[in-house]
Amino acid sequence: MKRGVGVNTTLKTESKAYELIDIKPSYFTRLKKNYKKYKWVYYMAIPVFLYYVIFKYIPMFGIVIAFQDFRPAKGFFNSEWVGLGQFIKFFKSPFALRVIKNTFMLNLYSLLWGFPAPIMLALLLNEVRHMRYKKVIQTISYLPHFVSLVVVCGIIKEFSLSTGLFNDVLSLFGFEREYLLANVNLFRTIYVGSGIWQGIGWGSIIYLATLSGIDPNLYESAVIDGANRFKQAIHITIPSIIPVIVVQLIMRIGSMMSMGFEKVILLYNPLVYDKADIISSYVYRIGLQEMQYSLSSAVGLFNSVINMSLLVFANWFSRRVSEESLW
Repeated sequence: MKRGVGVNTTLKTESKAYELIDIKPSYFTRLKKNYKKYKWVYYMAIPVFLYYVIFKYIPMFGIVIAFQDFRPAKGFFNSEWVGLGQFIKFFKSPFALRVIKNTFMLNLYSLLWGFPAPIMLALLLNEVRHMRYKKVIQTISYLPHFVSLVVVCGIIKEFSLSTGLFNDVLSLFGFEREYLLANVNLFRTIYVGSGIWQGIGWGSIIYLATLSGIDPNLYESAVIDGANRFKQAIHITIPSIIPVIVVQLIMRIGSMMSMGFEKVILLYNPLVYDKADIISSYVYRIGLQEMQYSLSSAVGLFNSVINMSLLVFANWFSRRVSEESLW
């Protein structure tokens, strides 16, 4: 009898313990507590929140014109619905394959050559022990990022002239002078190379910040074990920044089909359309210059869907291979 009472008492105690464990504060209770603790952070986040609501989410209503034969005079609600007609029109056009291919190739070259560049610069700067020299190099590498894109493209155009700096250098090696931006085979090289020059310093900041957080005791232990500088970089430095590299790579792959039109429009000309015309520049021409709003919206929506698909795939693949992912 006493044994049964003891068992029942134990079971009741355990059940109460589980109930206590399962009980959690409501979402609003936790939010209120968190707000009291970090209210100034919430205030600082308000402009960011408003920016995304006003400029990112509200304009998404305009996607409906991708499925219409939109006429500004008729508005959103009275324009004729054509379903997937605008998408079919784009894929049947002679420019569809060209702009998709050019966008992908420019992004691919930027990924292959531009993505590793900031990582390599950060690793090299991390090995510099002379702090004054290190700061000078960092400052010089950061400066191009703060130069206006219009100014950068103007410099590139001047240097690419037949009498420009690039041709002066090439002529020393026996090459003939020419307007480099009119050479269809050199456009991608100039575009990607100038992009690396402008962004390598700024892109290295996040990796340098990660490297500064590595425990110095790891390097001291490696020195005791007889590891030289190269082995320390291979076994300590690089593995420490792998999670950041993976996240940056996933985000970069997620924008493989997305590229701003500003730089392309400032640099290209009809002679290099075959390799320079991309989706965003095509959307700019047909949307703003030819006023085909529905067609340009359909192309933009197609581009966004492809980017989203690439982002999800890259995240899934990274999680399966390296166990590092965005979500």
